[in-house]
Amino acid sequence: MYPPPDSALICIAMTEEQTAPRQFEPLTATYERLRHSTDAQELSEYARRPLPDKSQQAEFSRATALLEAVAGNPHTPLEDRVFLARTMPFPNILVKLSQDGDVEVRRAVAANEDDKNWLVGLLTKDDDPEVRSIALRNPRTSWKMRLEGAQNPLVDAETLDFLADLGTERESGAPQVLSAMVRRAVALNPNTGADTLGRLANDPAPEVVRAARRRLSTQ
Repeated sequence: MYPPPDSALICIAMTEEQTAPRQFEPLTATYERLRHSTDAQELSEYARRPLPDKSQQAEFSRATALLEAVAGNPHTPLEDRVFLARTMPFPNILVKLSQDGDVEVRRAVAANEDDKNWLVGLLTKDDDPEVRSIALRNPRTSWKMRLEGAQNPLVDAETLDFLADLGTERESGAPQVLSAMVRRAVALNPNTGADTLGRLANDPAPEVVRAARRRLSTQ
């Protein structure tokens, strides 16, 4: 019996490679490898890889778990961490990114409207003023955090101007009592500008009007 020609050997080898079981790396092993990886190209590839359909539950859960490792690795390229911060709806991934050492990543998390309100609340207390401002403008921010932001003397005039419109010009369906509490706090904040105070002096809530006019009378 003659040996098969080279072309036949190649076909046999390809067939065996296709039918041989692939080596499967357990999730924990892959997670740890990605968490400590310094391979920026591999990390970027994982960050940009489309997620499986949610109907493929096991594959979907594995992919989102691995994205958590990628998000928490500082060797993942900055543009990929920002991409994840802007697009991901998953709390486990966004929590990692909210603790990122680069302020650009935290700003992207603060603007993500898929955030949970407790996560946005944490970012309203970030060391970076712009992160705090972006978080206070996020509609996912709780009224408690908005009130604390309106009372904070470190919050800038532009953000206070935004908060001054809550319940009137913005989010007209907001709870009247809570939104009025925020607007009154804005009126009492020493950083609030004269134009904002002038608007609040004609607010529909009497307690806001009183606070704004009292402030205007001392300027």
